[in-house]
Amino acid sequence: MMSPPNEMCGVLLVDKPTDHTSHDVVARLRGKLKTRKIGHAGTLDPMATGLLIILVGKATRISQYLISLDKEYTGTIELGKITDSQDAEGQVMETRPVPAYTQKEIEAAIQSFMGDQYQMPPMYSAIKIDGVPLYKKARKGEEVVREPRFIRVSAYELTRFALPHLDFR
Repeated sequence: MMSPPNEMCGVLLVDKPTDHTSHDVVARLRGKLKTRKIGHAGTLDPMATGLLIILVGKATRISQYLISLDKEYTGTIELGKITDSQDAEGQVMETRPVPAYTQKEIEAAIQSFMGDQYQMPPMYSAIKIDGVPLYKKARKGEEVVREPRFIRVSAYELTRFALPHLDFR
């Protein structure tokens, strides 16, 4: 059966704002585009901003190919603080003095993150277990058994060194 010729189909690149979930963006576009057949090619955490690949109509079929593509992340690390959520939005549980690391020492430590490895997803992430994002379970005080996920870090660049802050790409 052929779909109607006016059925919307394609890929949209959306700059997802902070405090919106990927689902929020999809839901809003569903209303604006007046279509039910819409999805995304990979979830961004609510606090994350960045490129969200939206698939409309028959383009939803290519999601599996886009999810596995390489991605680039940028961010800031603040050394010396431990939060309950392992991110900047959490409550600070402990503060420690930051040693006077040199940029060379930090760059040497970064090398341990390079290559193939398994990473345990934090409870405060958008990864879904039983259809529910982990961050929702974490906010309720639930701890869920998680499986480590395979990751590959092919490049890591320190873009700003200003202890206790480090910017990276």
